[in-house]
Amino acid sequence: MKYFDYAATCPLDPEAASAFVKASTEYYGNSQSLHDIGTRASTLLEGCREEIARLLGVKSEGVYFTSGGSESNFLAIQSLLSKSIKKGKHIITNISEHSSIHTSLQMLKGYEITKLPLRKDGIIDVQHFRSALRDDTVLVCMQHVNSEIGTIQPLHEIGMLCREKGILLHSDCVQSFGKLDIKAISPFVDSLAISGHKIYGPKGIGAMYVSPTITFDPYYPNTSHERGMRPGTVNIPAIVSMATAANKQVSNLTRNYEHMKSLREQFLSELMEVKNEIVIHGNDHAQLPSIIGLQIKGLEGQWVMLEANRKGYAISTGSACQVGQTTPSKTMLALGIDGKSAKEFIRISFGIHTSDADVKGLAQAVVAIIQEAPQRDIQTTSMIK
Repeated sequence: MKYFDYAATCPLDPEAASAFVKASTEYYGNSQSLHDIGTRASTLLEGCREEIARLLGVKSEGVYFTSGGSESNFLAIQSLLSKSIKKGKHIITNISEHSSIHTSLQMLKGYEITKLPLRKDGIIDVQHFRSALRDDTVLVCMQHVNSEIGTIQPLHEIGMLCREKGILLHSDCVQSFGKLDIKAISPFVDSLAISGHKIYGPKGIGAMYVSPTITFDPYYPNTSHERGMRPGTVNIPAIVSMATAANKQVSNLTRNYEHMKSLREQFLSELMEVKNEIVIHGNDHAQLPSIIGLQIKGLEGQWVMLEANRKGYAISTGSACQVGQTTPSKTMLALGIDGKSAKEFIRISFGIHTSDADVKGLAQAVVAIIQEAPQRDIQTTSMIK
């Protein structure tokens, strides 16, 4: 089975796995304990905090370790709203945000949520965003990279507008960390979320950043761990493993990016013989090359996924948070695509272990699936650029 679902999760890097075992066996103390064994664990924990902060381009006192991206999103939103810097009950987000963002916002009482669509190329329309801002807007939640089609949102412009209006900005950076330079956008956000298993670290660990300039009340009362941010003994082995994986991915960022770009170009080239039957979503100038979101006209995405699986290729029908649901992809809805067309969506995502041969094999499998499929109505307009 060839794996093409890296946007959902990644295999654990061997060095990160070794770091996990070493921390588990040699730094097993509780970081809150006052004896020497606890102090050794605490020193290691703070070293990892400083390392993650360095990779993000932020101050270490604003970094908190969590159980993953979803909890980071939730706690960041709760923290930013606990002591808003201005009065108001209006929040702006976009339709295609991760489910953890939408769920966190739905839990809020008394807030009005504006969900913006995406342009046809998968990017937020900044002018539309500007017009949606109100005097009572207190928070904006805007993902850095879309998890289903890989488009990169203009956080610099959005962040500047938020600063002008005194509005806080949170960004889900789970898909971008380790693949793009987060230091380029971290000065323009007030909080962000990352996850370990998206960068070849372990599952069940993540981190969030909340600017130290912001005063907030922790969501959990009377908690001592993570400077009062969340309860539970800190998972130092997972944190060490995540920091090891993160350092490795950021160090190889440029090389990996070029590898993904080459794989993308090869994959799309191999699909040229069926180009009239495929729609590729996104923006070539602002897109993570490792994620390809596409539709095969007239074929339901789940059927295509199962056929690909039968041929030995693991792809997905979108974000893992909504796989198995009967509703269409949130990104398709954000693009203004609904009905049967919205359910044609599939996602293919590359990783550092993906080879040219793997990509060629998958492309050939996709072509075969299209050619072997039952008769259907096919439009002739190609969207492969």
